[in-house]
Amino acid sequence: MSEKIANTFEKARRYNTWEGQPVQIGYKRDQYLDKITKLLDTRLVKVLVGQRRAGKSYILRQIMNHLTSNKNVDPKNLFFVNKEFIAFEDIQTASDLEELFAYYRAQLKVKGKIYLFLDEVQNIENWETFVNSYSQDFTQEYELFVSGSNSNLLSGELATLLSGRYVEFEILPFGYSEYVQANELSEGKESFLEYLQTGGLPELIHLNSEELKRNYLGSLKNTIILRDILERHKIKDLPLLEEIFRFLAVNIGNRTSISNIIDYFKSRQKKTNYETVSSYVRFLTDTFIFHRSERFNLRGKQVLGGSSKYYLNDLAFKNFLFGFLPTDMGYNLENFVYLQLRRMGYNVQVGVLNNLEIDFIAQKSDKTVYVQVCYLLNSENVVNREFGNLLQIKDNYEKYVVSLDDMKFSDFEGIVHLHPWEFVNI
Repeated sequence: MSEKIANTFEKARRYNTWEGQPVQIGYKRDQYLDKITKLLDTRLVKVLVGQRRAGKSYILRQIMNHLTSNKNVDPKNLFFVNKEFIAFEDIQTASDLEELFAYYRAQLKVKGKIYLFLDEVQNIENWETFVNSYSQDFTQEYELFVSGSNSNLLSGELATLLSGRYVEFEILPFGYSEYVQANELSEGKESFLEYLQTGGLPELIHLNSEELKRNYLGSLKNTIILRDILERHKIKDLPLLEEIFRFLAVNIGNRTSISNIIDYFKSRQKKTNYETVSSYVRFLTDTFIFHRSERFNLRGKQVLGGSSKYYLNDLAFKNFLFGFLPTDMGYNLENFVYLQLRRMGYNVQVGVLNNLEIDFIAQKSDKTVYVQVCYLLNSENVVNREFGNLLQIKDNYEKYVVSLDDMKFSDFEGIVHLHPWEFVNI
């Protein structure tokens, strides 16, 4: 066994609970924890994906705590590696990981089922072979939990190898309900407006000044751009990537196409091309910092090409890095509703019906809901537009209008009016 593996094992002691030491678990993300723990004691590989710093590592530690506290699992039977920590810098390949895992079993003389937790696993070359091997090993009981910050984590070979043998969980930053509970606030308009500006990245709760939050978000954005995109894809035009990030952030909720972005840069005397811009936009969505919502023709039942809408994974990136303006309120509210629908497990698209637009068509299993989002229903024209667009949809699926009005409107022909803090579990 190599010296570097022995050294890594000693460093790993700090991040594992082998001696029964407590582990920081942070605010319990019950929404995710309940879903994941229901699948314990199965051979399914549990895969957590999502943007950096959205809380994946804490959820993995919460699962570990659940196993030792609620399932009486011996702490020595938990094996945790986080490739973001310098302690594991020598674990570069699947072979290194295999050596470390073998050394761990030999040193601790582990007996019985072993639970493996591999955090930010995409930073280990050929990690897929390790996961595939141990998820199928019939000579010993293993249960694997992996996390990653790239939407292509399970693309290609691993998805084929693990077909039907993994379950994926998208981890988003704190939702509004989590935000008020973690901050011990009361639900209502005041705390919601605070959340809409501050966002839900867990670490922001512990930062008590605007400057600290801005510095944290700038550093996080740079890490995503430099490490997850520039290094991974060897891109050549970093300033262009930065400008595309800014363009998408300040245009959330607007119909956007690659051609629109190219035209914008042309107007600023910056030459680029379709292939480059398209690739850079895809790289940003791959890191989960942006989500793309395609337009769906309700009459033709098909996805429309061309323009889409983009939404931020957390509004803090826009509000702290590029400014929060009163005129942004409607777009920020729309971004919130999009993310909330994702949290509830919906696939979300923008609806098109003749010349009308439905803000969101959300679907899961055999359930469909339609949602219109409006800052304020402050005129007859606005009321007629928001409710009227939904009335044009001739089916019996649930329909909602979400707005920040102080007054709650009565339901109208089956369309339910909700305040955004009430927009849960639909």
